[in-house]
Amino acid sequence: MPDDNKPVALIGAIQFNLVKRGTAVATEQTLVIIKPDGLVKSLTGNILSRLSETKLIIIGAKIVRVTEALAKEHYKHLSDKPFFGELVEYIMGDVHNTHRVMALIYQGDGAISKVREIVGDTNPEKANPVSIRGAYGRITTTGVFENVVHASSSAEDAEHEIKLWFKPSEIVGDIYPTKDVVREKVHEKDWA
Repeated sequence: MPDDNKPVALIGAIQFNLVKRGTAVATEQTLVIIKPDGLVKSLTGNILSRLSETKLIIIGAKIVRVTEALAKEHYKHLSDKPFFGELVEYIMGDVHNTHRVMALIYQGDGAISKVREIVGDTNPEKANPVSIRGAYGRITTTGVFENVVHASSSAEDAEHEIKLWFKPSEIVGDIYPTKDVVREKVHEKDWA
């Protein structure tokens, strides 16, 4: 009998594990971003506490200064919308005068659906009032959803977003194929 925690197959962003009855369950990863409004309102602890209800594990976490290039790539699928520029300014922190977000990778069985259930609908006014977005989000007078958090909507989105926001070395474990790259003349800061 195979070990209950032994991977059976890795397909895209979903790893299938055997369970005692021989059925497979999906171990997924999902990206969560606590957006600038969540940080400015000091909601990080509340959000992390709510997400802990999923019983998922965090395999990556960092504070990120969001560049314009990163913001535009993250919202590329919405680039044809009239509010695209406002979304970019929002995630960069220009609106809330804090140029940082907290990016996290959660992993576990059904991670995407578990996180999205607790996070709630993208539109804070339609979100369940006990969800994160329902409790803390709002819509601005210009129609931008200040919904406190981002959560990946599918396995494909999760893989794209995780690779966009994290380097392999910033994640505990190997979740996607990697390659060794040798770079010459890399200049980086070190502690004095």
